[in-house]
Amino acid sequence: MTPRIREAQPADTDLLAQWMIAMAWETEHKHLDPATIRAGIAAGIADPAKARYFVAMQDAAMAGHETVGIPVGTLMLTTEWSDWRNGDWWWIQSVYVAPDHRRQGVYAALHRHAEQLARATPGVIGLRLYVEKDNANAQRTYSALGMHDAGYRIYEAEF
Repeated sequence: MTPRIREAQPADTDLLAQWMIAMAWETEHKHLDPATIRAGIAAGIADPAKARYFVAMQDAAMAGHETVGIPVGTLMLTTEWSDWRNGDWWWIQSVYVAPDHRRQGVYAALHRHAEQLARATPGVIGLRLYVEKDNANAQRTYSALGMHDAGYRIYEAEF
Protein backbone atom coordinates (compact mmCIF):
# COMPACT_ATOMS: atom_id res chain seq x y z
CA MET A 1 0.00 0.00 0.00
CA THR A 2 1.41 3.39 -1.00
CA PRO A 3 1.87 5.67 2.00
CA ARG A 4 0.23 9.07 2.01
CA ILE A 5 2.51 12.07 2.38
CA ARG A 6 1.82 15.05 4.60
CA GLU A 7 3.68 18.16 5.75
CA ALA A 8 5.42 17.74 9.08
CA GLN A 9 3.86 19.42 12.09
CA PRO A 10 5.49 20.66 15.31
CA ALA A 11 4.26 17.48 17.04
CA ASP A 12 6.55 15.48 14.70
CA THR A 13 9.72 17.17 15.98
CA ASP A 14 10.76 14.53 18.52
CA LEU A 15 10.22 11.62 16.12
CA LEU A 16 12.07 13.39 13.29
CA ALA A 17 14.94 14.16 15.67
CA GLN A 18 15.14 10.47 16.65
CA TRP A 19 15.16 9.49 12.99
CA MET A 20 17.89 11.99 12.09
CA ILE A 21 20.05 10.73 14.95
CA ALA A 22 19.55 7.16 13.71
CA MET A 23 20.22 8.13 10.07
CA ALA A 24 23.46 9.96 10.90
CA TRP A 25 24.71 6.94 12.83
CA GLU A 26 23.61 4.37 10.22
CA THR A 27 25.03 6.19 7.20
CA GLU A 28 28.04 8.09 8.52
CA HIS A 29 28.68 6.81 12.07
CA LYS A 30 28.20 10.35 13.34
CA HIS A 31 26.68 11.22 16.68
CA LEU A 32 24.31 14.21 16.56
CA ASP A 33 23.57 16.33 19.60
CA PRO A 34 19.89 15.63 20.41
CA ALA A 35 19.17 19.19 21.59
CA THR A 36 20.75 20.73 18.49
CA ILE A 37 18.98 18.46 16.01
CA ARG A 38 15.65 18.92 17.79
CA ALA A 39 16.06 22.72 17.69
CA GLY A 40 17.08 22.55 14.03
CA ILE A 41 14.05 20.50 13.04
CA ALA A 42 11.73 22.75 15.06
CA ALA A 43 13.20 25.81 13.30
CA GLY A 44 12.74 24.20 9.89
CA ILE A 45 9.14 23.20 10.56
CA ALA A 46 8.38 26.70 11.83
CA ASP A 47 9.94 28.48 8.84
CA PRO A 48 9.32 27.04 5.34
CA ALA A 49 11.98 29.42 3.97
CA LYS A 50 14.51 27.31 5.89
CA ALA A 51 13.13 23.85 5.11
CA ARG A 52 10.03 21.81 4.43
CA TYR A 53 9.66 18.43 6.04
CA PHE A 54 7.35 15.72 4.75
CA VAL A 55 6.23 12.59 6.58
CA ALA A 56 5.10 9.34 4.95
CA MET A 57 2.12 7.85 6.75
CA GLN A 58 1.18 4.17 6.48
CA ASP A 59 -2.35 3.21 7.42
CA ALA A 60 -2.62 0.44 10.01
CA ALA A 61 -5.71 -1.31 11.36
CA MET A 62 -6.18 -1.01 15.10
CA ALA A 63 -8.47 -2.86 17.50
CA GLY A 64 -12.11 -2.24 16.69
CA HIS A 65 -11.33 -1.94 12.95
CA GLU A 66 -10.14 1.65 13.40
CA THR A 67 -7.50 2.79 10.89
CA VAL A 68 -4.69 4.95 12.12
CA GLY A 69 -1.77 6.52 10.26
CA ILE A 70 1.68 5.50 11.41
CA PRO A 71 4.69 7.67 10.44
CA VAL A 72 7.15 5.50 8.49
CA GLY A 73 9.56 7.91 6.77
CA THR A 74 10.57 11.48 6.11
CA LEU A 75 12.50 13.82 3.88
CA MET A 76 13.36 17.49 4.03
CA LEU A 77 13.50 19.97 1.15
CA THR A 78 15.70 23.06 1.05
CA THR A 79 16.38 25.45 -1.80
CA GLU A 80 19.48 26.73 -3.57
CA TRP A 81 19.42 29.63 -6.02
CA SER A 82 21.22 29.01 -9.33
CA ASP A 83 22.35 32.09 -11.20
CA TRP A 84 23.46 29.81 -14.06
CA ARG A 85 19.88 28.69 -14.58
CA ASN A 86 17.95 31.60 -13.06
CA GLY A 87 15.98 29.26 -10.84
CA ASP A 88 15.91 27.18 -7.68
CA TRP A 89 17.27 23.71 -7.13
CA TRP A 90 15.32 21.84 -4.49
CA TRP A 91 17.63 19.74 -2.33
CA ILE A 92 16.35 16.49 -0.85
CA GLN A 93 17.95 16.01 2.55
CA SER A 94 17.41 14.26 5.88
CA VAL A 95 15.93 11.15 4.28
CA TYR A 96 14.92 8.39 6.66
CA VAL A 97 12.66 5.35 6.43
CA ALA A 98 11.93 3.34 9.58
CA PRO A 99 13.72 -0.04 9.37
CA ASP A 100 10.53 -2.14 9.36
CA HIS A 101 9.25 -0.20 6.34
CA ARG A 102 12.31 -0.17 4.09
CA ARG A 103 12.20 -1.61 0.55
CA GLN A 104 8.42 -1.11 0.52
CA GLY A 105 8.18 2.05 -1.59
CA VAL A 106 8.17 4.59 1.23
CA TYR A 107 11.08 6.62 -0.09
CA ALA A 108 9.74 6.36 -3.65
CA ALA A 109 6.43 7.85 -2.48
CA LEU A 110 8.25 10.69 -0.68
CA HIS A 111 10.43 11.31 -3.74
CA ARG A 112 7.48 11.35 -6.14
CA HIS A 113 5.67 13.80 -3.86
CA ALA A 114 8.68 16.13 -3.80
CA GLU A 115 9.09 15.85 -7.57
CA GLN A 116 5.41 16.62 -8.21
CA LEU A 117 5.62 19.69 -5.97
CA ALA A 118 8.83 20.82 -7.66
CA ARG A 119 7.42 20.42 -11.18
CA ALA A 120 4.31 22.36 -10.17
CA THR A 121 6.27 25.25 -8.64
CA PRO A 122 7.37 28.00 -11.06
CA GLY A 123 11.09 28.69 -10.98
CA VAL A 124 12.14 25.25 -9.70
CA ILE A 125 14.67 23.79 -12.11
CA GLY A 126 15.20 20.37 -10.58
CA LEU A 127 15.93 18.16 -7.61
CA ARG A 128 19.33 17.45 -6.12
CA LEU A 129 20.62 15.46 -3.21
CA TYR A 130 23.89 14.30 -1.85
CA VAL A 131 24.58 10.73 -0.86
CA GLU A 132 27.36 9.15 1.16
CA LYS A 133 29.91 7.84 -1.37
CA ASP A 134 29.78 4.30 0.07
CA ASN A 135 25.97 4.08 0.34
CA ALA A 136 25.41 1.87 -2.71
CA ASN A 137 21.82 0.97 -1.73
CA ALA A 138 20.76 4.63 -1.64
CA GLN A 139 22.58 5.32 -4.93
CA ARG A 140 20.69 2.48 -6.64
CA THR A 141 17.39 3.80 -5.25
CA TYR A 142 18.06 7.34 -6.49
CA SER A 143 19.12 6.07 -9.93
CA ALA A 144 15.95 3.97 -10.20
CA LEU A 145 13.95 7.16 -9.60
CA GLY A 146 15.62 8.92 -12.54
CA MET A 147 18.44 10.75 -10.76
CA HIS A 148 22.07 10.55 -11.87
CA ASP A 149 25.52 11.34 -10.50
CA ALA A 150 26.05 15.03 -11.27
CA GLY A 151 29.82 14.68 -11.02
CA TYR A 152 30.39 17.00 -8.06
CA ARG A 153 32.19 16.45 -4.78
CA ILE A 154 31.17 18.40 -1.70
CA TYR A 155 33.78 20.36 0.21
CA GLU A 156 33.06 22.15 3.44
CA ALA A 157 34.58 24.26 6.16
CA GLU A 158 32.43 23.68 9.22
CA PHE A 159 32.48 26.37 11.93
